[in-house]
Amino acid sequence: MRTPKIYLETTIFNFVFADDAPDKKADTLKLFDEIKRGLYEPYTSDYAIDELSQATLAKREKLLKLLEAYDITRIEASEKIENLASIYVTEGIIPIKYATDATHIASASVADMDFIVSWNFKHIVKRKTIMMTELINFREGYKRIGIHSPAEVIENE
Repeated sequence: MRTPKIYLETTIFNFVFADDAPDKKADTLKLFDEIKRGLYEPYTSDYAIDELSQATLAKREKLLKLLEAYDITRIEASEKIENLASIYVTEGIIPIKYATDATHIASASVADMDFIVSWNFKHIVKRKTIMMTELINFREGYKRIGIHSPAEVIENE
């Protein structure tokens, strides 16, 4: 069985340091432990890195160090990603104000990920988003991509 390729959306990195959300932090740390153990092949994108780079200097350094520490592969921004993200926005899946969320889904779709892992329940880990991106991806020639929170992905004891 091959190792699943997962896309880590921006919120995942932030919850590593979220002392004010202990359950989410614990699930996120367990996900990173499972990545370290080789259960997943981790990816993120230029779009996520751009968002992480907007954090305060002290936090930015910690966030960006995770990329190296867990050998996370970067998906480069591309016209294909921008075009697919634009379709998600145009078709009303993601509001224009949150177009970066569309680029996360498009990055994972274009790069042929198995699933996206996110704590963003407002625009990404949401029934409408999951159903509609599946239909659009099929129509546009991309496979279905699973969209999950870390709690849905990590192994249970």
